[in-house]
Amino acid sequence: MLVRERQTPEGLLVSVCDPDCIGETYENGKVSLTVTEEFYGGDDAEDVDADAVVDSLTRATVANIVGEEAVGVAIDAGIIDEETVLDVGETRHAQLLWMR
Repeated sequence: MLVRERQTPEGLLVSVCDPDCIGETYENGKVSLTVTEEFYGGDDAEDVDADAVVDSLTRATVANIVGEEAVGVAIDAGIIDEETVLDVGETRHAQLLWMR
């Protein structure tokens, strides 16, 4: 999975996606999700395992998660409630906001 961390004035923004999602656009009715290299990939993104994904998500203030594997890791770790996950076309998408 690809993880990218960015420090913002509001806190740590984390993006996580399955590598095969980069460059794809997923649609479901009025919902459209484009997984761009600029947001999810790039030189700052790291190819990591599930433990590193969980570490990043627990430190995040806000996170965007795309892909069956990435969303599954977040659900299995208890970070994302499966009932809040969106099925968009052929993939899954979840957003996270920690209120600290």
